[in-house]
Amino acid sequence: MPLIKYNNQSLSSITALPSAIPTGKLKLISSQTASNSASISFTTGLDSTYKVYKFVFVNIHPRTDDVRFSFNMSTDSGSNYNVTKTTTVFRTIHSEGDAGATVSYETGEDLAQSTAFQEIGIGGLGNDTDESLSGSLQLFNPSSTTYVKHFISNTNLYSSGNYSIQSFVAGYGNTTSAVNAVRFQMSSGNFDGTIYLYAIQND
Repeated sequence: MPLIKYNNQSLSSITALPSAIPTGKLKLISSQTASNSASISFTTGLDSTYKVYKFVFVNIHPRTDDVRFSFNMSTDSGSNYNVTKTTTVFRTIHSEGDAGATVSYETGEDLAQSTAFQEIGIGGLGNDTDESLSGSLQLFNPSSTTYVKHFISNTNLYSSGNYSIQSFVAGYGNTTSAVNAVRFQMSSGNFDGTIYLYAIQND
């Protein structure tokens, strides 16, 4: 069989990328900083302008020890945060003492047609001065009135038991109403930290 030879002989000769490669870039919509706050709610900026939105969490620090970071969605501009969700959850953990290195599906953390807040930091987040959570949550086509609202979250936290815990949470809001607000809070108590809202836009 003859070899296929391309005209571009090296990376330096390539003049254009294939069109199938995504070229979207992040556009900052807004940011909020919690300071001993009970919750942070984004009630503007989620609209039909973009198909994909991304929340980025930076050093989310609880005022109460051994708590969980969570979120919920709203279809009425923040009057209620009670979208029905079905989710899937797994996590990886590793201790500072080089013990407890595991990957596990967390059957007690997922939701099945529940309106409860979904935890996205799966493990007891510590409140020592150097302990916090960082990560992201992507929300897909929240303004659709045809499809459910898919989301994917990836976070890492420093637990009260001195573990690094990476949590992978995904699922969908089972509604064909437009999602136009999102709230973040702890399972108990207040928190500090910054949350950025980005849109992924086409060039």
